[in-house]
Parts: sequence; structure tokens; C-alpha cells
Amino acid sequence: MRKFLILGIMLFLAACATNETKVVPGIVPNTVQEKQVVKVMPNNIIGAVERVYLPPIKSAFLARIDTGATTSSLDADSVKQFERDGDKWVSFIIINRETGEKYEFEKPLLKNIVIRRAGKNEHRPMVEMDVKMGGEKFKASFTIAEREKFDYQLLVGRNILAGRAIVDVSISNTLK
Repeated sequence: MRKFLILGIMLFLAACATNETKVVPGIVPNTVQEKQVVKVMPNNIIGAVERVYLPPIKSAFLARIDTGATTSSLDADSVKQFERDGDKWVSFIIINRETGEKYEFEKPLLKNIVIRRAGKNEHRPMVEMDVKMGGEKFKASFTIAEREKFDYQLLVGRNILAGRAIVDVSISNTLK
């Protein structure tokens, strides 16, 4: 029993010796006068609504930034699924409501997903689109739906935001 007590004390002392003191940062008081405050937006902080491009469309779309949405969504007209060389494809038309610019797309179908909503489930095709947000260009998955009843033609969800941006809902239009 005495051996276990000595062993326990030795382990306790060894654990105490290896712990480093952690420094917790404090709050630094604001010493700048109110008139001189300049709000600087780091590149990775975006607002609740941002301009997003879908190349080859040249004009930007106002997009609702939605951290609650798993997948991004896109307003499209004339959505038709078809088969090409044994693969499933989707054709659709995007018309920018602000500029009237119209573009017809044909994209391979990634999958069909079910959007669960109060009252009914909605089936939507998912495609991969080129996206330009700020200075970054990348590919992202979008579900396609008729969103004319919504204020924004694009909804940017977590599949685009994760690891890419922090959202501050008190600001908008921070991207160039």
C-alpha cells in the first residue's frame, strides 16, 4: 500500500512539473478617440449580403450569406434533367435580375437532393458551378431551384463558407 502511495505522489509531482502556465489575453482598452476610428475589414470577414460572380456570367449577383444552410442554392429557370452518353445532366437558364444578363448552362448532375421544409419536401438537382467571391475563384456545389419568390438569387451556404470566411451579419457588401 505504501508503494502505491509513493507512486501516486511521484506521478502527481511529475504532472505538476510538466504543466506550463497559460497566459490568457486580457481586454485592451480602446485608446483611440471616437473621431479617428477607421473600420478595417479583414479579407476573410464578409457580411450578410455579398456580391458573388458565376463565370462566365459577367455581372455579379447579390447573394444572401446563410450559415444555417448546408448547401448553396441558385435561382434558375427552365430546369430540365436529361441524359447524355449514359450520364445524367441538367440544363437551366440563369437571368440576373439586376442586369437582365441571361446565360444557358448544361452541367453534369452531381445528385438529386431532398430539401426538407415545413409542409412539403422539395427535390432539387445539384450541380457544380464556377464561383468568384472577392479575389478567390473556385468550384462549388449548388442546388438549383426557382427562387423568384426570394429576395436573393443566390444563397451561399456552409459548403462555400467553411474554412473560407467568417460572417458578420452587421455588415454587407464587403467584397470587391
